[in-house]
Amino acid sequence: MALLERDGATTFVPIHGSDEIADVTGAGDTVIGAFTLALASGASPLAAASVANVAGGLVVMKRGTATVTAAELRQALGSSPAS
Repeated sequence: MALLERDGATTFVPIHGSDEIADVTGAGDTVIGAFTLALASGASPLAAASVANVAGGLVVMKRGTATVTAAELRQALGSSPAS
């Protein structure tokens, strides 16, 4: 994912997940939803892009139209449920 910033800078956010993709259905929706939620929660655009990339990487490892749970996202991000 590339994050284009107002000053013209481009930051490339590394991919997350496995090369064992099961299905890409809904991956873009997951990325946009996670990005928007992170921004609305006060994350910087770069942090939001990182969270969104992780969410997208998780959802493509599931078959069919799937979702990523908060617990899955927390685990992938390396934080505990209390944080």
